[in-house]
Amino acid sequence: MTDDDSIAPGSARAWFLATRPPTLAAALVPVAVGTAVASRVGEVRWLAAFAALLGACLIQIGTNFANDAFDFEKGADDGARLGPARAAQSGWLTPRDLRIGMAVVFGLAVVVGLYLTWASGPIILAIGTVSILAGIAYTGGPFPLAYNGLGDVFVLVFFGFVAVMGTAWVASGTVPPIASFAAVPVGALATGILVVNNVRDQAGDARVGKRTLIVRFGRRFGQFEYVVVLVLAFVTPVFLYATHAAGRLVLLPMATLPLAVPLLRSVFRDEGAILNTTLVGTARLLVVYGLVFALGLALDA
Repeated sequence: MTDDDSIAPGSARAWFLATRPPTLAAALVPVAVGTAVASRVGEVRWLAAFAALLGACLIQIGTNFANDAFDFEKGADDGARLGPARAAQSGWLTPRDLRIGMAVVFGLAVVVGLYLTWASGPIILAIGTVSILAGIAYTGGPFPLAYNGLGDVFVLVFFGFVAVMGTAWVASGTVPPIASFAAVPVGALATGILVVNNVRDQAGDARVGKRTLIVRFGRRFGQFEYVVVLVLAFVTPVFLYATHAAGRLVLLPMATLPLAVPLLRSVFRDEGAILNTTLVGTARLLVVYGLVFALGLALDA
């Protein structure tokens, strides 16, 4: 936990914490898996793959700044918040600071995107533009996705299919069929992080009119959704092996199943701030599973 009183408003540490470093795993893993997929079809363009990672991290940070500012302004981040401290809520940065930071970081992402567009074609410009707009629209704009039950779809699509398949494209110049399947467990586990967050915040979200799927359909729906994302994650490698789309090394992520069992138990048993531990555990599962999955895909090639 962070001691809010030890952080000077506007300091470098305040900005660092506002980036939410643990969430950058959601940017790292899809790029790692997409690069592994690219390695299966030929020589990897490592500079383009690195640029994709940099761009993904910048978009993630910009989205975090946007969410911090917009959630605070909408009243979602108040004194009753159960999750980790946020910059605006804690007084480290003002919403105006965060908006400026968002503009700067997204501007840097555009610069990276221009290089990737030069290296890989205009489709990357379109993907980058949509990703930035979606990052802002996640909690901002006239129809914020997270406030209208579309956050789960956003995470699955952008952290799964768009990120994995987009990375495969920039790193190899093609999108092999296995890329769409490889995107499923990545997007599913990233969605699992959001599910735990929304189960924890059900009461607070309902109070401020944030109509997540858990607010709309109840805690049981969230528990069922968590089961589904775990099943998708662990069935996908088996499917790829069973259909001969990949060799036995694609099964390496099955070794992470023991990490998932206590998390699933917690989602069904625990409530409130204790789910912060489950949130961290789900992020850790995404990282370990994703890196092992990428290793298996690359070595299998």
